[in-house]
Amino acid sequence: MHSTPPMQSRQRGLSMIGFLFVAAVLVMIAMLAMKLVPAYIEFFSVKKILATMGQESDLRSKSNAEIRSAFARRANTGYVTVVKPEDLTIDRRGGTPVISADYEFRTKLIGNASLVVDFSASTDPRAAPASIE
Repeated sequence: MHSTPPMQSRQRGLSMIGFLFVAAVLVMIAMLAMKLVPAYIEFFSVKKILATMGQESDLRSKSNAEIRSAFARRANTGYVTVVKPEDLTIDRRGGTPVISADYEFRTKLIGNASLVVDFSASTDPRAAPASIE
């Protein structure tokens, strides 16, 4: 006689409810990414502008108005819209001016729920981020 082993009838895979849950989580992650990625791209543009300004040899001799004007030109070229030249903080203690920008990015998520991200960039790499209230 020939005996066959019992077949396993246990199914594997994702149920419809499980699939909908995973899809909802992925949609939420995609929504957050679509809201956050442009903000971080702009932050890295601001950071790059300030880093290049901090490496200029004639930074000490520039007035605050000239520094703000140079930032405005570079921000216009880099499509930076969140930080305005008047938002810059210029600290001249210690000889070389330290230029910093502390700002918050706020965007709506769903209904009355918003997403707020604080950014801080400076020409001084050791500068601690300021607290925004």
